[in-house]
Amino acid sequence: MVRLSRLTDYAVVILAAMAGKSDTPLSASVLAHDVSLPEPTVSKLLKIMTKADLVRSTRGVNGGYTLTKDAEHIKISNIIEAIEGPVALVGCVEGSEEPCAIQKVCRLHGRWNVVNKAIQTALDDVSLADMLPNARSA
Repeated sequence: MVRLSRLTDYAVVILAAMAGKSDTPLSASVLAHDVSLPEPTVSKLLKIMTKADLVRSTRGVNGGYTLTKDAEHIKISNIIEAIEGPVALVGCVEGSEEPCAIQKVCRLHGRWNVVNKAIQTALDDVSLADMLPNARSA
C-alpha cells in the first residue's frame, strides 16, 4: 500500500486553513488552535514548508505565516515532496534516493518509471484549492 505520513496530511490541513485566511499572517499557535494539532508539530511543519517556499514567515508584532502563492498554484505534489521527498514508488525509479539492491540483475529496471510518472502527473493535477471544503468535486 502506498501511504503518506501523518505529517503530510497535517501539512495539507494547515495549508488549507491558511488558504481560508490568505491575507492574514497567522502564528503557529493560532494555526495549531484552528486545526487542533499540537503547536510543536505545526511549528515543525511550518519550518519545513518555509524551506520549500510554500509559506513565508514574517517577523514582528503583525508577523506570522502566509502562503507564498494562491491555493490554485500550490500543487499537492509540492506539499508531498516538501514533507516526504520525491515521489518514488520503488528504489529504481528516476529521482529515488533509495538504492535498488537487485538493479544489476533486475529485468524490470526502469519499467516502474511509467507508473511513477502517472502518479506524479495525477498529484500535479490536484491543487490545494481543490482540497478546500468549498472546492468543486471531481
